[in-house]
Amino acid sequence: MYRVLHAVVPPLAKAVWRPTVRGLEHVPRTGGVILASNHLSFVDSVVIPVVVPRKVVFLAKSDYFEGTGVRGALQRAWFEGLGMLPVDRDDTRAAIASLDVALEVLGRGEAFGIYPEGTRSRDGRLYRGRTGVAHLALTAGVPVVPVGLVGTEKLQPVGSRLPHLVPLTVSFGAPIDVAGRLDGVPLGKARRVLTDEVMAAIAGLSGQEPAGTYNEREVRPGHS
Repeated sequence: MYRVLHAVVPPLAKAVWRPTVRGLEHVPRTGGVILASNHLSFVDSVVIPVVVPRKVVFLAKSDYFEGTGVRGALQRAWFEGLGMLPVDRDDTRAAIASLDVALEVLGRGEAFGIYPEGTRSRDGRLYRGRTGVAHLALTAGVPVVPVGLVGTEKLQPVGSRLPHLVPLTVSFGAPIDVAGRLDGVPLGKARRVLTDEVMAAIAGLSGQEPAGTYNEREVRPGHS
């Protein structure tokens, strides 16, 4: 399913959206790598795989995989075909287990996409990164390629059923190699230092104003 969708969706999407793509040469064509991006819209997980010439695995809300009937089956096939894996973001244990899933992906030499902010920015600012990205990079020993998205929040705003034609820019920064750089640094500090370096690189690519605080997820009705 991935091969079928990737042969059709990226050329079609690029012909329609005409995104400006910068620094694509920074994305390794093979081997485990983390693509760490700012997060403005739920379509970010579609835009990045569309412009990257290799499979990029993202985690997606398990809700997208639980639909019933024909529509549910098509939606599930769509997300699975894009290389997405389900995670229940309201289950703390499942969220922790998702890091193990990410390590499996990286261990297979694949690309894994992550949003260090944890959830999309609702005001356009860049929020402080959570250290999961550094945990993955340091544990798997893979480089981190920072990604800056501009304009995706206007592509399909919340409440809009159809995407709009708006200018999009996807910028990839130079890989941040972790090998040997933080040897001897206490693990907690090493994760924080690396995460802050990744976020600074993302800010340079996206041009966003730093919020200086962590972003919190919107609480859905029925969840505390």
